[in-house]
Amino acid sequence: MNFNLCSIQDIVQEYAEVIAQVSGVDVEVVDEKLYRVAGTGLYAGGVNQDMSFEGYVYKHILDTGETKVIYNPGEDILCFNCPNCSNCKETIEISMPIKVDEEIIGIIGLVGSSTDQRDLILQNEKLYLEFINQIAYSIAAKASDQKEKESNLAVIAILNSVIDYTEQGVLIIGKGNIITRNNESAEKQLGISTLKGKTVEIIYTGDELNNISEYKITIDNKELFIMGEVHPLGIRDDQYASLLIFKNSKTIHSDLYEMTATLKTLDAKNIIGSSEATKTLKSNIRKVAGSNSTVLITGESGTGKEMVATAIWRESDRRTQKFVAVNCAAIPESLLESELFGYVKGAFSGADPRGRIGKFELANQGIIFLDEIGDMPIYLQAKLLRVLQERTITRIGSNQVIPIDVRVIAATNKDLKDMIETKKFREDLYYRLNVIPLSIKPLRERREDIEELTDYFIKRYSSLLNKPYSYIERSTMELLKNHMWRGNVRELENTVEFMINMMESDGVLNDKTLPVDFFEDVSTEVVISNNPNIITPLKELELREIQKALNIFGDTTEGKRKAAASLGIGLTTFYRRLEELSNK
Repeated sequence: MNFNLCSIQDIVQEYAEVIAQVSGVDVEVVDEKLYRVAGTGLYAGGVNQDMSFEGYVYKHILDTGETKVIYNPGEDILCFNCPNCSNCKETIEISMPIKVDEEIIGIIGLVGSSTDQRDLILQNEKLYLEFINQIAYSIAAKASDQKEKESNLAVIAILNSVIDYTEQGVLIIGKGNIITRNNESAEKQLGISTLKGKTVEIIYTGDELNNISEYKITIDNKELFIMGEVHPLGIRDDQYASLLIFKNSKTIHSDLYEMTATLKTLDAKNIIGSSEATKTLKSNIRKVAGSNSTVLITGESGTGKEMVATAIWRESDRRTQKFVAVNCAAIPESLLESELFGYVKGAFSGADPRGRIGKFELANQGIIFLDEIGDMPIYLQAKLLRVLQERTITRIGSNQVIPIDVRVIAATNKDLKDMIETKKFREDLYYRLNVIPLSIKPLRERREDIEELTDYFIKRYSSLLNKPYSYIERSTMELLKNHMWRGNVRELENTVEFMINMMESDGVLNDKTLPVDFFEDVSTEVVISNNPNIITPLKELELREIQKALNIFGDTTEGKRKAAASLGIGLTTFYRRLEELSNK
């Protein structure tokens, strides 16, 4: 391990002087390279000299690792090659290795130069050897301590260099939980400008997500949740007890959001359409955007409920925070709870063993959009109600209560009041969600928007598909404007995309570019032709009158009762006819 006796030369010299005083002989200590580190008497003036040219006994010690006593210097076989062999003035010599874990790091040499010194050592040889052995052990311990200290200093230097270049927050914590070192990222993530010298309390919450432990830390009476790991440093230094490497939970949430967010968003002003219904909708979006109240968006499938939700987000003071969308109908019922609220490591069989952050936690400080809320199972509705009331969540498998600040926007294409009557939707949850109701009219009720939307989609898909566009024939535009559009804006978009694909090189959109099923649906058009030679089917007339009644009385349960009465039919018959016609 390259122990260096020179790094503790003063200490070695002190030990050499102690041996000399006790033994009454001269003492020298050399390192593993045979440089004299310390010396007394005859050797005091030769400290730091190279002894390799004459240290034949020492070389033997380095080879064998054994203590050697030369009783007759100059006559021993190890002395034959020494240049002073024939003129040796030494009367006795003791050489003992200094070892650390069986590695020889130096040698202690005692040299007697008189008969009296020789006799003294021989009379107490065993005692001298034990004494020198203890000194060798002490020097080895000091060398080990110095090596550890040097290693620690090297580690500390590396730590100090590395932590400034990592994006994660780093705290070095010393005795008494005092922060002794930190990087700039730690200050940014914790929102505290000066961390060094402050006391930190770190408590493991028991939750693990993505194989990372969660901790609650307290600094200056400020509580924060972080994801990271605490590493004991094992350095015998009061300033370097442990190392905390972490990311603020908010930072992790933002990272996950950036990985998953693929939303296309619009401001209210960019919502396409000039009909009165669309103008009213845009005006209402601006009015409610600044509030934190829950919004319930209703409308048929394909009307753009998510677009309205994102417009509210973009117009609100949460626009810089996250918008997290969850389609309650697209996620299996058994997984929806864990998707919304998350779970910790080992929460249930079949779960990701690393745990997962839920969508509510991910949306903290921002907006969560619960699309197709009518498809949420009844048992989960109770938990959602509790979240809306208490503004806290608990991950599956955890006892930790997490406060959240999330604005909820829900959407559905179902009649939730009807579902309440059939016990499929909780009435208390409905009123929690329906604080601000926004209704999106179907495209057939705002036909003034069709031409603008068509022009928008033509420009979009001609660019995406790299197909030059010239114009659309007026008769074709009229067909589009008078179509039923049961799939609303989504169906119109798909139709235009198909037309662009079918468009010839002249760039003209006409009836030939329309999909075949477009004409198959013409018999159920709501708009009635004024041509006296065209007969309108009764089914079409029936649907038109049902739709007219709904427009007058509204799409609510009470409105449907009035609509049925105005048509002279029972409510059950009204529902059956409406379902039959809607499925055509």
